[in-house]
Amino acid sequence: MASKLLRAVVLGPPGSGKGTVCERIARSFGLQHLSSGQFLRESLRGGGGECPRGRPVGGGGGDRGRGVSRPWHLRRGSDGDGDPPPPGYATGFPRTLGQAEALDRICELDLVISLNIPFETLKDRLSARWVHPASGRVYNMDFNPPHVQGVDDLTGEPLVQREDDKPEAVAARLRKYKDAAKPVIELYKSRGILHSFSGTETNKIWPYVYTLLSSKIPPILSDEEN
Repeated sequence: MASKLLRAVVLGPPGSGKGTVCERIARSFGLQHLSSGQFLRESLRGGGGECPRGRPVGGGGGDRGRGVSRPWHLRRGSDGDGDPPPPGYATGFPRTLGQAEALDRICELDLVISLNIPFETLKDRLSARWVHPASGRVYNMDFNPPHVQGVDDLTGEPLVQREDDKPEAVAARLRKYKDAAKPVIELYKSRGILHSFSGTETNKIWPYVYTLLSSKIPPILSDEEN
């Protein structure tokens, strides 16, 4: 018999490590990635009222540069006839209070994870980020640099720094995120479902996220295997 459906959200500013955390959640708990935009379109097209069980629709690349959005995830399993439904999912949506209120009309969240990273750490991470435009591959010059500086590892083509990753733009992005996210975070805090994790390194935050989720759904990998 399938366990209770777990509806979870992962929130954080640009550069907070949402992508890394979501990838580890996917591996540890057997999740499939679904686009948040696709999730909402399918939910609204179906008239709302319930969160969909869903199907894989690809990655969540459409959120680049916006800071808050992360892909939806579904626990392993199928929603086809005779197969067990996936027991839960997680995403970085909503980005604003209006979106949070819209999400309320679709489903009720069980859990919200908020990543709190110091401003200077975020600024350094974002300013050191370069991308390969054609593929979307992302490099960080501090902890994930290309083999040859300024060049994509696979194609040898030049890397570029997005306009919103340049130092002068980073501070504005972080301020915009803080202003938009504050009422969303306060909303979920008032409901008693917000779990905040603070630190400067994802590797040190992750064990606490893993422990929290393990209390809600059974993992398929141990913390050490990640």
